[in-house]
Amino acid sequence: MAVLTGEQIRAQLSNLPGWELHGNAIRKQYTFGGFTEAIRFVNRVAEAAERADHHPDILVQYNRVTLTLSTHSEGGVTQKDLDLARQIEELAG
Repeated sequence: MAVLTGEQIRAQLSNLPGWELHGNAIRKQYTFGGFTEAIRFVNRVAEAAERADHHPDILVQYNRVTLTLSTHSEGGVTQKDLDLARQIEELAG
């Protein structure tokens, strides 16, 4: 899968509120009511990531979850990252 250009990534991020291009990855931070709610979200993301066979970097800080997506084998953001970001947005509701 080919690495996308910054322009291609930004065009698709315009439909993914809160996601931003950060180096050779895209990321977003979610805030929840508490730790348990944040972990439930992480578990839903983990299930979607397993189905997609594409795994984000996940940082949990009590009620905040930061997800970072990059296709490490390609060295940057591919369509696979943006597709998973869309799925995550659906999970976040």
